[in-house]
Amino acid sequence: MANPSILILAGDGIGPEVMAEVKKIISWYGDKRGLVFDVSEDLVGGAAYDVHGKPLADETMARAQEVDAVLLGAVGGPKYDNLDFSVKPERGLLRLRKEMDLFSNLRPAQCFDALADFSSLKKDVVAGLDIMIVRELTSGVYFGMPRGIFEENGERVGINTQRYTESEIERVARSAFELAKRRGNKVCSMEKANVMESGILWREVVQRVHDEEYPEVELSHMYADNGAMQLVRWPKQFDVIVTDNLFGDILSDCAAMLTGSLGMLPSASLGAPMENGRPKAMYEPVHGSAPDIAGQGKANPIACILSFAMALRYSFDQGDEATRLEKAIEKVLADGVRTADLMGPEGGTPVSTVEMGAKIIEALDASL
Repeated sequence: MANPSILILAGDGIGPEVMAEVKKIISWYGDKRGLVFDVSEDLVGGAAYDVHGKPLADETMARAQEVDAVLLGAVGGPKYDNLDFSVKPERGLLRLRKEMDLFSNLRPAQCFDALADFSSLKKDVVAGLDIMIVRELTSGVYFGMPRGIFEENGERVGINTQRYTESEIERVARSAFELAKRRGNKVCSMEKANVMESGILWREVVQRVHDEEYPEVELSHMYADNGAMQLVRWPKQFDVIVTDNLFGDILSDCAAMLTGSLGMLPSASLGAPMENGRPKAMYEPVHGSAPDIAGQGKANPIACILSFAMALRYSFDQGDEATRLEKAIEKVLADGVRTADLMGPEGGTPVSTVEMGAKIIEALDASL
């Protein structure tokens, strides 16, 4: 049986630095746990533009469609700010999402106890937080037509269209319910059914999918504006939140800051199952390319490493090994090991990107 395949697209800025630590952990799993992956690498973003004149080569796109999982670092940087919009580094990322049809974006917000003081909220509100936001990623107001800036009655009008089909709502709802079955068995669906027809349809379809296919999962509905308030008031009331593209964009960024540092947050974007039953998938840290610290050994690799942990869990059915990696990270943080972004008033042991990766591997060794 062939080894599972991973395509690494390290990208720009700190992407190659944090991805280097992920590659060491992938090797550790092959050496110590017998989990061998066929790993290949390619270019995306500015790195691809420098070589190919475009942010994603067609050959790279084809490879991404064939592998079991794509691991992406980060794209962009000031060097590329003046490029035409069509070839900016970010277009490579968007092409991957669109052509792989990665409709379900998973954004966990998990607060490790050792970092609870980093949140702007009170410690008891965020300590032990572990929620998941499932954002529909390929439709909604970001893609709906008509859109644009038009002349009307002598003035300009900006138009974007919020549009969802039943099937688009159904598939992201199923993604959320399936995820909830592996977690706390609870889903909260968020929309604006009080003022938007698309919200009315969203609520009706999510409820129908629940009643017909997942009656064992607890389902609640909430208006998205109230959801934003509740996330700040008492986030631990939630387990899985499912919502549309626009509200998911806003709510996931709100939830991200509950944890205190963008350097800690992974994500997964999942599509339809392939012939082998695995979903098309891309995993990436939430943080950007951070060009101001690139090449200085200051970047926090944990978000990228946690993205690989998500790949273990959702693409490779290795939930126990994903937990092993997450617990290794938790142990390192509890020991006070800190990259620059995690250094707070209480101090800690300052480490570089490479040293943080080495400490996590030490903790993995200790777990055996």
